[in-house]
Order: sequence, then C-alpha cells, then structure tokens
Amino acid sequence: MAEALHVSNGDATDLPGTGLARRLIYWRDVLHEGPVPAVGSAELRRIRAAFLIGAGADDRREGEQMFAERDRILEANREGEYVLWFEADLYDQLQVIQVLSRLAELGVPAGRITLICIGEHPEIARFGGLGELRPDQLRELPATKACKRLTPAALDLATRAWAALRAPEPSRLGTIAATRSTDLRFLGEAFDRLSRKYPSTRDGLSLTERRILAAVADGAPDAGTAFTRLWRRETRPYLGDTFCFDMIRRLTEAPDPLLRADATDDGHVDRLTRLRLTATGARVLAGEADHVALNGVDRWIGGVHLHGRHVRWRWDEGTEAVTTTT
Repeated sequence: MAEALHVSNGDATDLPGTGLARRLIYWRDVLHEGPVPAVGSAELRRIRAAFLIGAGADDRREGEQMFAERDRILEANREGEYVLWFEADLYDQLQVIQVLSRLAELGVPAGRITLICIGEHPEIARFGGLGELRPDQLRELPATKACKRLTPAALDLATRAWAALRAPEPSRLGTIAATRSTDLRFLGEAFDRLSRKYPSTRDGLSLTERRILAAVADGAPDAGTAFTRLWRRETRPYLGDTFCFDMIRRLTEAPDPLLRADATDDGHVDRLTRLRLTATGARVLAGEADHVALNGVDRWIGGVHLHGRHVRWRWDEGTEAVTTTT
C-alpha cells in the first residue's frame, strides 16, 4: 500500500501521518456545484477552474494548473496501484466516479484499485468525514470492511454514473440512484441526493433551498445559524458554507426575494448576515407559490443547465424521481 498512489478529497485528512501514503494527490473539486458537461478533459479542467474562481472557491489560487497536475500524476501511475480514500457523501461520491471513470479510460485493471470508503465510524456519534479521524484511526481502515479491491463491475458502474452526471438531460440519474453495489455502496444514495437538487414540482425549491427557508422561518437569525441547521438535517452533510451562503444570496437577490438580508455594499453574505423570511418566501415555503415560476433559475446540475422560468425537469416528491414537465 505504501508504494501505491493515494487519492483523497482534501488535505484535512491526515494521510501522511499514517505512514501508509508516500505519494498522495487531492481531488478538490466541488462537482455538485456548477457545470460538469460531457467535454474533453482539457476543456473540463478549464470550465471547472473558471467556475471555482468565479464562485470564490479557489482558495489556493491554483486554478486550472491544479487540475492539470492532478490529472498528470493520476495518468503517470497507470502501471501501478491506486488507493482511494473517500467518504459516503455527495461531494466525495462524485469525485470517486470521476477518478474511477478516468482510471477505466486509462486501462487500469480494477484489481489494482483499492477503495477505502466509510459513512460512519464506531468512535464518532455523527460522523462528518475522514478529516475527523486521527492517523491511528485512519491506519486501521485498510483492515476493515470499508476497504475493497474493486471489480470490473464497479468500474463499469462508475463510468456509467459519470456519464449520467455529465449528460445534458437527467434521465439516467434514477437508474444510478436505484443501483446497489457492494463495491460502491454509497453511490445510489448520493445520486438520490443529487436528484433532489432539482426544483420541486411542489414549490420550485431544491431540497437545500427549502431547508434554508425553513431554518429562517423557525427562527435562525443569521446565515451561519441557518447553515448549521441545514448541515444537521443532512443524512450525510456535503455542502460547504461558501456555496450555502451563495445560495442564500441568490434567494435575497431574486426579482421577488424569498429572504431579506442586512444590506451590504456588495451583497456579500457571511455567517453573521442577518436574515428574515419575506411574505413571498412564506408563500413558497407553504407550497402556495413556485420559486422558479416567480424568479426563474440559472444554474447547473452536472451537465444539465436549468435556465428560465419554465424548466423542463423537476423533482417529483410523489414519485421521488426527476420528472419531465410540460
């Protein structure tokens, strides 16, 4: 294992401290936000870097160079072994399928790929991620059921899931969400959560937007408190505060705002920004008005660009699936 190339979601996880990972790369891409279209690798790197910079999420100011170096190291190891350290949440699962799809393209046999992936830990009541574990706890994981040598079927599923995410329409999301895999055991759950990012047929809100409004309606006085309450309601928290605060900003700047925020010169929202529900926000939260019909939408979910006031795809809470609307 020490000779393998280790891949993980970020340096909050102290893999160097375990003594197991001499060579290590971090994926560091928030694939559940912004465009992830079905384009070539170089073009995707450019699109993702531009999105992260525009969103203020390129905290290391590495941009496209970071992605290019990451991809170069992954490919250079194609004759060697890989060990992937990831978690169960949506953020990590999308990274897993991108990595595995790329390794499949490179012709790396499944038997040379080990996946260590957990969604819980016996010593932590509400597990939030590998970054919570000490090096000695991380070092124990390769000897547990969380550690698996992958199969060709796992690579095939990851490849199909990556294609479904990047497709210009969401018709294959439900198939992946319904898939059960002993190797990629959290993938179906993650794609179910991904699907709930679509505007609901009930009120035009994504699940996250609804939970933000509900938190404010229930007395959350500021954006930081709303984010904390949102985080607690997620079965597997995946959304960082940067993108949560940006979502709050959009709800305050909509043509018919759902939230009111303390005025700032640049419209910036941070954890101390005071919030209150508008009358429209209360109506939408009650299912008496539709956020998209009122305010339109302009955002990406993977390869799907939702735009305008009459979006074609919605999340149907009755059937628990993304449906096509007329």
